[in-house]
Amino acid sequence: MNTDPIRPADLLHPTVAALISVIVNYGGTFILVFQGAKAAGLSPEQTASWIWSVSVGVGLTGAWLSYRYREPIITAWSTPGAAFLIAVLPSTPYAEMIGAYMLSAIGFIVLGASGYFERVVKMIPPGIAAGLLAGILLRFGIGAFGGAGMDPMLVGALILTYALLRRFTARYAIVGVLITGVVLLLALGQVSFDSVTLKFAMPVLTAPAFSLNALLSVAIPLFVITLTGQYMPGMLVLRNDGFKTSASPILTVTGLGSLLMAPFGSHAFNVAAITAAICTGKESHEEPAKRYIAGLACGVFYILVGVFGTTLATLFVVLPPTFITTLAGLALLGAIGGSLATALVDLRGRETALITFLATAANVTLFGLGGAFWGLLAGLVAHGLIHGDFRLTRWLPRLSQSGAGDGR
Repeated sequence: MNTDPIRPADLLHPTVAALISVIVNYGGTFILVFQGAKAAGLSPEQTASWIWSVSVGVGLTGAWLSYRYREPIITAWSTPGAAFLIAVLPSTPYAEMIGAYMLSAIGFIVLGASGYFERVVKMIPPGIAAGLLAGILLRFGIGAFGGAGMDPMLVGALILTYALLRRFTARYAIVGVLITGVVLLLALGQVSFDSVTLKFAMPVLTAPAFSLNALLSVAIPLFVITLTGQYMPGMLVLRNDGFKTSASPILTVTGLGSLLMAPFGSHAFNVAAITAAICTGKESHEEPAKRYIAGLACGVFYILVGVFGTTLATLFVVLPPTFITTLAGLALLGAIGGSLATALVDLRGRETALITFLATAANVTLFGLGGAFWGLLAGLVAHGLIHGDFRLTRWLPRLSQSGAGDGR
């Protein structure tokens, strides 16, 4: 455990990395929660409770894990899980949805306590893990430049700011991009905060109901989708940046948090992947031992959003998508480059790492499972077929002798 004193200068970069991570998370994926609430016909109070429970829960679990293990363990809500729920919320009674959330959370607690998931994570070759991460993050890197077709002035200014600051003061590049972007948006009139008023969110308790239909159609799919689409790549993000905390306590704590917050509308917490990469790399802090500060800061930001409910969540949502995608892509450039370098450094495993990278970047969705799962599966199968020891050679002499003996 790191015992070095934290100086004021150590706080800036992890805090900015955390702020960008939170902005990207709310601005990029939280619209799914609003869509799910609309599909389910939830009241404004129930929707605000969902926002409160998922934000406060994510903030508390991430901050506690980061403080306990002194690593940037960033937690988030299940994004693929939220996308899945849009399809099932209209046809499932809300009380049964709450019960399904609780059953899914219990599954994560049991899996974390068993220790089996940690063993699976350790078995994945480093090159494949790095290829998976690079594939997940590639679309965000492309997004940093893809928005130029819609808003060339904004994107060009952000990229130019990044390039100039990287040359003269690399540590402040992302800080400068964030400030430049907000100032430019205000100057161009593309965003206004005049109508934003702070209002506290009030949690709404819903008694759970349990049914076989909700177990099979909601709880189990939500468990599988979150495990493969969030926990697996999230743990590999931590491993790729050299952090060693076991997956077991992370699963257990996030599962327990999900269980406690489910009656208020929260669907699932998990270790983050995409937004975590903003906080786990050297852009957050040059010293890995100081990066856990980003986890603490993320926790504070998430709790603040949760306390003020839809007010601050909407604040993130009104930021132009082009600004969010460009900011995210520039913040993740270091993570993408580092992952590709790690994936391709081993000549023996380079091909299977490349297969993992390309299959993940293709982002194919089959049977409700996303590109991260299929990319990892493609890489592991290729690794087994190319490098696995099937010991065929020891059978060849016997086969040839058998063929010679019976006249074939």
